[in-house]
Amino acid sequence: MKREYEEFKIRINALVAKAQRVPEEGWTMADGTPWPGNNPRDHPGMIQVFLGHGDGNVLPRLVYVSREKRPGFQHHKKAGAMNALIRVSAVLTNGAYLLNVDCDHYFNSSKALREAMCFMMDPALGSKTCYVQFPRRFDGIDLHDRYANRNIVFFDINMKGLDGIQGPMYVGTGCCFNRQALYGYDPVLTEADLEPNIIVKSLCGGRKKNNKSYMDNKNGMMKKTESWAPIFNMEDIEEGIQDDYSEERPMLMSLERLVKRFGQSPIFTASTFVTEGGIPPSTKPASLLKEAIFVMSCGYEDKTEWGKEIGWIYGSVTEDILTGFKMHTRGWASIYCMPPARPCFKGSAPINLSDRLNQVLRWALGSVEILFSRHCPIWYNYGGRLNLVERIAYINTIVYPITSIPLIAYCVLPAICLLTNKFIIPEISNYAGMLFILMFASIFATGMLELQWSGVGLEDWWRNEQFWVIGGTSAHLFAVFQGLLKVVAGIDTNFTVTTKASDEDGDFAELHVFKWTSLLIPPTTVLVINLVGMVAGISYAMNTGFQSWGPLLGKLFFSIWVILHLYPFLKGLVGKQNRTPTIVIVWSILLASIFSLLWVKIDPFISQTHTA
Repeated sequence: MKREYEEFKIRINALVAKAQRVPEEGWTMADGTPWPGNNPRDHPGMIQVFLGHGDGNVLPRLVYVSREKRPGFQHHKKAGAMNALIRVSAVLTNGAYLLNVDCDHYFNSSKALREAMCFMMDPALGSKTCYVQFPRRFDGIDLHDRYANRNIVFFDINMKGLDGIQGPMYVGTGCCFNRQALYGYDPVLTEADLEPNIIVKSLCGGRKKNNKSYMDNKNGMMKKTESWAPIFNMEDIEEGIQDDYSEERPMLMSLERLVKRFGQSPIFTASTFVTEGGIPPSTKPASLLKEAIFVMSCGYEDKTEWGKEIGWIYGSVTEDILTGFKMHTRGWASIYCMPPARPCFKGSAPINLSDRLNQVLRWALGSVEILFSRHCPIWYNYGGRLNLVERIAYINTIVYPITSIPLIAYCVLPAICLLTNKFIIPEISNYAGMLFILMFASIFATGMLELQWSGVGLEDWWRNEQFWVIGGTSAHLFAVFQGLLKVVAGIDTNFTVTTKASDEDGDFAELHVFKWTSLLIPPTTVLVINLVGMVAGISYAMNTGFQSWGPLLGKLFFSIWVILHLYPFLKGLVGKQNRTPTIVIVWSILLASIFSLLWVKIDPFISQTHTA
């Protein structure tokens, strides 16, 4: 069995490698014409239906979608692609629920959808659940998880904790959505106190139990029907509003408001009124394909609320945080689903140091962008339906990059103490010293309780602590300044997708690859400063006598503590062959020389002469 699996894997890799080799003249269609998508930045919208309707038991439709791309248009990267997909799927199939899985993730359990549907279709929870989020699990990570790629503390402690409040955050993949929540509708709390959404109320006469109705094109009257709605046009929609709901006209949404909200597709707009999904069985596929091409065109979202109030929200490279936040502010709740048997979704992750830091930089920059936007959780939508503790959790999610500034200071202070022969920690007998011990003990106790509650191992917790310092002294610091440049000067940073682990050259070969990036400079500097400080402190103690060794041990403890946190970073610099790259050696010598000379200038070995 293992041999057959290896042969199958080799064949799959060969097919993937062949598909990735683009011919010089570009791809061609079956009829010999050039493929329209040869230019990824300039091509029309493309749809290919692989599986359609037929007699008997057939698979659901499998549709390939590539939205239109034109120079000069803002396409909004992943968020724009997801919004195009939700419109196309609404026109073609209009399923009530959506599943979002990134291209580097895959189904690891055949029961994944059933797990999500247990919550989505629950009589008590389903009407107010916007999405079911699964934890992210990864393949191809080294046994000791050197750079905390698994994010165990976040997924097994933080997200589980949020599940007891208003729900976990949306993390961009492995998530099943309620389509109505993405359209900006409010959740259905109970039948008694429900105030129908304005659009549903205007077109469906309010929500009634077991009432599936639609507006007749001719006279605007309400009729019983199946769980699908006919294809409307905008004029018929507004005519029905004027005829039957003239008394409520000030509260109802006009035709112009519908167009501003959803765009100029009457087919798509009509599909948003069908809460249980589905399209008319009499609909002609050709007309739907034409409409699908229209709703994913470049200019469809112009002067609409796409990316502002509905769909995936624009304005940050971490659109997942913004999208989930908007749903929670409307009163929706989310669910965190962690099946005990096996993870529902698994994927790959960048495992070498440089790629991992670039990934963390992208996440941190997205948080800084939200911090300086109108959607900042610190001030957005007070008085709404967002739980206060949930708001605090979102605030923590977007302000954490700023902690890199005091973190840098705390990592450098031990070295400064050694270089200047001063100690910042008060004496134990002092009141401030007792407060420091109590604070340290409370943090330690909280961490131990979290580990006991979540089942996270001590090694995973320690790896998380180490990479928090590594990322805080590098990627988070860069994200703060890049975010300020973007807000103040309008200088944007373009990111590429980080490379993922590959076993073509052996297990974990990518782990030892060294790629120089400016993100490595701050942690290298912190390491060198502390190493120079330790040498200077020991030299000073040896020069002054035995009485200096007591205070020195306390100072050395904090420097060693910093170096232990940066130890995985140091291993990443050394690489597999235990040979440090030349550029790191040059930087180390340069920085060591600068800070050594600075120490000599501030606190030389020679005794000071005091005058009366």
